[in-house]
Amino acid sequence: MEYAYSIVMAVFGGALLLYAGLMALTKDYKMLPYRSRVSVKPKDPKKYAFQLSKVIALVAVAPLLSALTALWNTIAAVIVLMVSVIVFIWLGTKIMKKID
Repeated sequence: MEYAYSIVMAVFGGALLLYAGLMALTKDYKMLPYRSRVSVKPKDPKKYAFQLSKVIALVAVAPLLSALTALWNTIAAVIVLMVSVIVFIWLGTKIMKKID
């Protein structure tokens, strides 16, 4: 169980990448959970779904980086996860502003 954190983070990051890829291919706004669809009414749902898929894919890189770092040190991996999620979400806000 020495590599449990790495395995879990890799699976989680891979699942997010798969979801982002499916959303990017289909550009289906209805792939979003109902609660989030109710609160956001985009002018162009296909463009919104595609841009959001970019953000999800970007944020999915954080657990993958953390999984790689955990092979070396688990505490460093948690730090990498926290810092990279913050940076990637900030970059994601820049991507989502390009929808208008």
